[in-house]
Amino acid sequence: MKKQEQIKEIPIYMFLGFLESGKTTFAKETLIDRNFTEGEPTLLLVCEEGIEEYDEEDLKKRNIFVEYINDEDISTEHFLDLQDKYNPTRVMIEYNGTWKMDKLFSVRVPKGWTIVQVITFVDAQTFDVYIANMKAMMMEQLSTADMIIFNRCDENTKKAEYRRSLRAVNRRAQVIFENKDGLAEVGDDEVFLPYDINQPVIELEEEDFGLFYIDACDNPDKYVGKKIHFKAMVHRPKEYKDNEFVPGRFAMTCCADDIAFVGFKAYYQGAKSLKDRQWVMVTGEIGKEFYPEFQGDGPVIKVSEVAMTSPANEELVYFN
Repeated sequence: MKKQEQIKEIPIYMFLGFLESGKTTFAKETLIDRNFTEGEPTLLLVCEEGIEEYDEEDLKKRNIFVEYINDEDISTEHFLDLQDKYNPTRVMIEYNGTWKMDKLFSVRVPKGWTIVQVITFVDAQTFDVYIANMKAMMMEQLSTADMIIFNRCDENTKKAEYRRSLRAVNRRAQVIFENKDGLAEVGDDEVFLPYDINQPVIELEEEDFGLFYIDACDNPDKYVGKKIHFKAMVHRPKEYKDNEFVPGRFAMTCCADDIAFVGFKAYYQGAKSLKDRQWVMVTGEIGKEFYPEFQGDGPVIKVSEVAMTSPANEELVYFN
């Protein structure tokens, strides 16, 4: 019997963002200054040409090969031709910010090609304008990312507000803010919590759920073992077991008029009897478990008591 040949994984790194968002600059720094490829054959697919340009001859000396592609080139046949031509050990894609992600994700790529990291770049100076005018495109890029880099930040950049709002649409992404010199800024967006985490039971006011959700997402270990009491709306996904539900709230995200339901999985013996959109008072203890969809640990609630209650005074919660 012929031994089956093992398919070697070829990692794909995707850079998302609109024109002049900093994709090319980051790629050049990664490829050249940081010597990311270590001399191994690398295929760089560029889907749009911006102000920054690549020195193709210099990159070729480093075993990095640049191919400019248009929307018609997004095809299985073209990718197979490039695989045969360059036989890369990794692929980097600088994607066109105006193309839908399905254009790429729906195409069958060569065997072994595997997306391992998606980085979205955002110009902090134009973020609000893009959100207001190109919301669908922007949110697709933000919700798909493993890392979101805001560059060109200054003293007017609403870092804390952006970080909290993005957690509602993408819990797994790391959010980084860079100043105009390209240096990462940290430690300046501490959130004031309107509830006392050191009390025997954390009592959430109706309007505090948004801040609790964000802080618990960012710091799950801080809440493990804590008891909590709060008002929430019931959501029971079809795939959940009889003892599982999500107590949560509808929240306004960073996009005007964009609303998402946010909450944590909860375990409760009487969950099967609960109905979607019921308002309940939840009492329980916070734990932690691995969430495959977020590729990391997150809070869960071991519920001891659920009581029916009246709707919240305000249907939406905010992250400030």
